Amino acid sequence: MFDSGFHAAVAGLRVPAAGTDVVAPLLSSLVHLARPRRVLEVGMGYTTPFLAAALVQVAEQARAEASALAAKTARHLDSVGELDSDWLHADPALRAPGFYLDPYQPRFIAVDDLSIPDSSAGRVMDVLASLGLAEHVQVVNANIRECRALLPDDFTPIDLAWVDAWECLYFFDHFWDMINPDGGLLVMHYLMTYPEGEAILDYIAKVQRRKPGELEVLNLLEPHKMLQNSLTVIRRTSAGRARSFAHAGGHLDFDGRLRHEAETQAGRGTASA
Repeated sequence: MFDSGFHAAVAGLRVPAAGTDVVAPLLSSLVHLARPRRVLEVGMGYTTPFLAAALVQVAEQARAEASALAAKTARHLDSVGELDSDWLHADPALRAPGFYLDPYQPRFIAVDDLSIPDSSAGRVMDVLASLGLAEHVQVVNANIRECRALLPDDFTPIDLAWVDAWECLYFFDHFWDMINPDGGLLVMHYLMTYPEGEAILDYIAKVQRRKPGELEVLNLLEPHKMLQNSLTVIRRTSAGRARSFAHAGGHLDFDGRLRHEAETQAGRGTASA
């Protein structure tokens, strides 16, 4: 999907002063890594088609992986009778059956009130349409202070929020409760660029100290840029679930929960067993 045709289509959305030339493909990679099911973007532009395309691509991959994993598990149980390292490493390798128990059907909402003259937000929908992605993006025409009331009632928890807007502090204060407490990600642009952004980072650090276990923070700096030169990634951790099946030394426990989830995903059991 990210071929020369895609890059030619999105080139008109690139605003050099916005500083998202590297951010956009990084966000698409983050979608592939984290596989979020609900994605919110505040501030449309060059990043929007990258997010939309990545979500469509991952959804296609997840469907194929789910089918292949079920077939692999069924074959292995029929021939060997138990799960083992050969099952784990066979294609699709290393996949956690529990992830595939619910179909991966991501939703993407993009928010913008089209009030910034230099923004490319007003051209985004035409580009999405040319790429066949328009139906995968729900647009909310509102500013950051109005948009929460306009989001669908079932659009929680948010697994990935990308905020490229001045009022990042407002978003953190008024939308944080919507971020998935089991590892949901809030990514904000350019907080290391201005004193106001540094003040927001200090505020977030105070929240982190006041509420241990609530969040993790990573600041990424583009040192070769003067402005628009950072990303702040905040991971909400207040209700994180353990996902490890391994014992000390990396030895995997193939029985119990893992076997149950694998059998259920392969149609050999029931989710309530």
